[in-house]
Amino acid sequence: MTATAVLDQRSARRPWPRILLPVVPAILLVLLAVLGPLLAAHPVDKPVTAPYGEAGSDAALGGDQLGRDVLSRLLHGGSALIGSALTVALAVTLLATLLGCFAVLSPRLGRLVERIADTAILLPPVLGIMLLALAWPGGGRLAITLAAIVLGTPYAVRIVASAAAPLASAGFIEAAIASGEGTARLALREILPNLRATVLALFGLRFVDAVYVISMAGFLQLGPQPPEADWALMIRENGPGILLNPWAVVAPGLAIGLLAISVNLAANALAPATARRAALR
Repeated sequence: MTATAVLDQRSARRPWPRILLPVVPAILLVLLAVLGPLLAAHPVDKPVTAPYGEAGSDAALGGDQLGRDVLSRLLHGGSALIGSALTVALAVTLLATLLGCFAVLSPRLGRLVERIADTAILLPPVLGIMLLALAWPGGGRLAITLAAIVLGTPYAVRIVASAAAPLASAGFIEAAIASGEGTARLALREILPNLRATVLALFGLRFVDAVYVISMAGFLQLGPQPPEADWALMIRENGPGILLNPWAVVAPGLAIGLLAISVNLAANALAPATARRAALR
């Protein structure tokens, strides 16, 4: 083994402690939210204190407007939000990556995608969510998830297409075209592997955006409906009693913020590592 190879291996291993530092909190927070219902001390709909009761032995974070345990509802409210945000992030990233890679190889498809994206971007996000959620039969979380996918994809397509455009004119693409490779193979085998860092960073951003969009919809009561345990809905329901029991509002607000920040930091930490591993191959 040469000295250069040894140095490359050391440089590849060296960043991992710095990478794990932001990744571990995100993993722990997600696990806590997913396993939260198993840790809750009380059912989500059972009053255990007086309305807006203070924190005590029966309720570590006090009670909400109906006297239900805030901590138990907090532990129940994260799994659905994470599941919806993860669905949105995966769907948007997948659609944007495929459309972006194919668009830079086909001028006609590129112009069509660009025009559709520009038109969709002009629609205000809040108005678009309201229209799609209210038009969907029954509304609910599914309607908000679909609205977030539809409204988030145009922005993501532009990001992927911008990152893929320089690759489309690179020498190895011209060589692949000269050898007779088709558009699908060029997009999936030649361009996509060189966009790993961009795709992973995009996934982190889309997850954060989905958390905020779904939370905003919950606050506006366009998604989950009472008595469902939802972090954004908890903020809306308990707002009038924030002076009586601040934890009923502060705790779900902190949970939403910490979830978005930790996942975004984890994705940003993993993206450069992916790029380095791809470069070493």
